[in-house]
Amino acid sequence: MKKNDRTRKRLLKEAHEIVKDLHDAGIADITTMKEFNALCLSETHDLSPTKIKEIRRCSGVSQAVFAKIINVSVAAIKQWERGERKPSGPALKILNLVETKGLDTIL
Repeated sequence: MKKNDRTRKRLLKEAHEIVKDLHDAGIADITTMKEFNALCLSETHDLSPTKIKEIRRCSGVSQAVFAKIINVSVAAIKQWERGERKPSGPALKILNLVETKGLDTIL
């Protein structure tokens, strides 16, 4: 990762924390908070079948439990891990979140 990218991420994270504190204190409204959320949320990237399996295993849960937590079928998890299908939309976003922040983030 380039230095400029790291600096940008750090600054966005700090700005987001400030706006969140202002929102919690009742100074910033919900619209402002939503705008900062959209600006600061990380983008998703495709995940290989091996990576999906690794994310689940590192989370310490079975396919059935993982499916229940991220609100998909067990068949979907199996297909993703075998490379028969690829996650997309909200499921891909959740997998990216679990990859970067851990399963506790969504529990």
